Amino acid sequence: MRSHALALAFVVGLGGLVGFSSNSFAADFRSVGPSPIIMYDAPTFHGIKRYVAPAGMPVEVILTQGAWCRVRDASGEFAWVEGKDLVARRNVVVKAATARIRATPEENAAMVFSADKHVLLEMAEAPVGAWVKVKHRDGQSGYVRISDVWGL
Repeated sequence: MRSHALALAFVVGLGGLVGFSSNSFAADFRSVGPSPIIMYDAPTFHGIKRYVAPAGMPVEVILTQGAWCRVRDASGEFAWVEGKDLVARRNVVVKAATARIRATPEENAAMVFSADKHVLLEMAEAPVGAWVKVKHRDGQSGYVRISDVWGL
């Protein structure tokens, strides 16, 4: 099984931008459920195990084939997972070097906390304009710029 830096960053780290395709339909983001899951290269348990995705990791569902879903992760990698292992709860991952989480959805608002690249945050409310309200697993919450996170 090949090492996957993003999955490792979720495990070691402190831990759904609305996407549209050229066909103008909303992206289908979900999160890995409460337990880590194996990511395969094909929609079968006989496929090559690519890496283990940690609990909560956001993924974009590209295709559903029977009980399997082809997904894309924040690094752009594609893999297959069992659909039953994904949940509707939306998480995002910081893609900026450092994201500043603010008290209100304004650039000049007080900073509540900052989160480094690869930190997992729970989406607390639907995005509003260029901002989304998020919550850190330690309980802190605030607004982050959509451009600083992946998984919406």
